[in-house]
Amino acid sequence: MNLSMNKATLAGLKEATRLTQAGQLQEATAMIQRALSGAPDPDERTASRQASPNEQAVGETIEGSCRVVEESESTTRAEPEAKSDKAGSDETRAHRKNARFEQAPPVSRHTFDVGQRFGGLGDLLREKLSGVGGLDLGSPTPGDKLPEGASFKNATFTNHAGSRDYKLYVPSGYEGQSLPLIVMLHGCTQNPDDFAAGTGMNALAQAQPCLVLYPAQPGSANHSKCWNWFKASDQQREQGEPAIIAGMTRKVLEEYHLDKSRVYVAGLSAGGAMAATLAMTYPDLYAAVGVHSGLPHGAAQDLPSALAAMQGGSQPLAGLNRQASAPTASKIPGIPAIIFHGDRDTTVHPNNGDRIATQCLASAGVKKSSGAKADVAIKQDRVPNGHAYTCTVHQNIHGQAQLEQWSVHGAGHAWSGGTPRGSYTDPKGPNASQEMLRFFLSHSKPDA
Repeated sequence: MNLSMNKATLAGLKEATRLTQAGQLQEATAMIQRALSGAPDPDERTASRQASPNEQAVGETIEGSCRVVEESESTTRAEPEAKSDKAGSDETRAHRKNARFEQAPPVSRHTFDVGQRFGGLGDLLREKLSGVGGLDLGSPTPGDKLPEGASFKNATFTNHAGSRDYKLYVPSGYEGQSLPLIVMLHGCTQNPDDFAAGTGMNALAQAQPCLVLYPAQPGSANHSKCWNWFKASDQQREQGEPAIIAGMTRKVLEEYHLDKSRVYVAGLSAGGAMAATLAMTYPDLYAAVGVHSGLPHGAAQDLPSALAAMQGGSQPLAGLNRQASAPTASKIPGIPAIIFHGDRDTTVHPNNGDRIATQCLASAGVKKSSGAKADVAIKQDRVPNGHAYTCTVHQNIHGQAQLEQWSVHGAGHAWSGGTPRGSYTDPKGPNASQEMLRFFLSHSKPDA
């Protein structure tokens, strides 16, 4: 996004704020659509007209259109369904709530309804940040019964920065061994149970074994339960949500006598963006990071800049060296990272995967290269009856993978290789949970 587009977008959002304060919600919604699409501002006589096809596409992005998609579905086939979609009817809403998620139709473009449902412009913008708003998913399908001796416990953590609930998976056979810990940060509108079910991480942790920590973002902290990755106050060490998650991590490490050299953090969408922030601000705590469909640390400082970043903005990243504010962290190189992103993600632009890779490599003192050099390996393959993908591996000076970047071809904004038991998963992609766990366990902190 160039500078002029940024200015036009910000001006449009400012005008939308004014319209909302004046009670003109429909006009405000139309203004948001035009601002995000880069369309010129029409005259007042047409401000409240029905959205054009291009504007409808933007509205779909605002509400989020991610879903489990059958490979055989084509764009031309999906478009007529979108035009005939009547999201405002009670019958359709009831059908969506009861239908299996992978069979759900495209999300409605009626963004005005979303604005009413979530309380005006601020929440409408937050729905864009969530990438998953506007569709009532109902409750996720319950997961498999816990193995005998395993537990999935509820608890609460509180420190100077605030309080959050969490769930902790403890595998059967745990008797105080020094096991690894994986911290999993859910996406917007999700919760620990949903995220655990969709990623299947607990089953992998049972086989490994390791413990899995799922912090929960409440609606009181963000209307859509998004981690506030786009707020400057939640991007710094020992402040805001990073301080809460890091403190929670330390508490579980001490309470269960876990291996402090094998602590990892991963997340989806807003959770992935927060995982990237934790990687940058707590490289002394986490041994590796996994970012799925997320954004780099410091990509935004408020709602307008967050929208620009999600559209593929190229503005400089703020706070790249914020880890240097901590004496111990400043001496530790950037942590290894594994990145997943669908190349058809219309919620978080795929170039954010590239920006995360560049940021993580730069923090480790490695220059990103897309060419097939001695320290870069590129693998292309396809999941049987599923998506093709490209995996680019950057090695450090010791010949160990410092970064893996997975581009899943044809995939949208969903956890690759996840299960339909949770929301926002794509079973046809390579299994991100398996690959992340493999990558994580190949890295540890020798000085922990």
